[in-house]
Amino acid sequence: MTDIVSYLERYQLTHVFDASLRKAMHIQTFAPGEALCRQGDVAHELYLLVEGKLKITHMSATGKRLVLSFKHPFDLVGDIEFVRKIDLMNTVEAVTPVTVLRIAYPDLEEARVHHPAFLLFLLETITKKFELKSHTLSFNLLYPVEVRLASYLLSMTPNTDAFASKELVDAADLIGTSYRHVNRVLRQFVDDGLIRRTQHTIEIIDRDGLMERVGESIYE
Repeated sequence: MTDIVSYLERYQLTHVFDASLRKAMHIQTFAPGEALCRQGDVAHELYLLVEGKLKITHMSATGKRLVLSFKHPFDLVGDIEFVRKIDLMNTVEAVTPVTVLRIAYPDLEEARVHHPAFLLFLLETITKKFELKSHTLSFNLLYPVEVRLASYLLSMTPNTDAFASKELVDAADLIGTSYRHVNRVLRQFVDDGLIRRTQHTIEIIDRDGLMERVGESIYE
């Protein structure tokens, strides 16, 4: 099993989390579908995503669930809540087996005041999130659903050509369209020879063809 120091070395973070902070860290794993934290709960820990894939969702006052993003290593959960001292803004759950390093907020308070490297790390991470959100919003406004869906399929299958059909509802939420519209575009992709669709999976059979539809813009 990989230890805490090895994870920090992998992501070049040993200078951010000194020996005292490392002692306060714990490794935790989550199974697919298991929630790390839920919207509205009291935030009390910072999570460092070191393995696996997370899904971030938000529930509106009317009960509609919206998929905001997916996270891949390396990323943080609970950083904005730590800085602003607010309850959890979103629900975060594992999509694949996930490993995180977690550290309680009280153990980070001294670093907040006396550890410039940690503060710079938080600043860079949070501003990167806002940059990514701006990119995603612009992409959804400027490009048609065909391009957005092709981009989503490519970004969700970097190491495999298979994609689970059950994730299409999440795809529709993320790219800002309806599930029905997603199905129409997928049928066109099948007719164009870009994908093969079964009851449970979508298989990319012409990745270059999808890339031509997308250009340079890929969902993170």
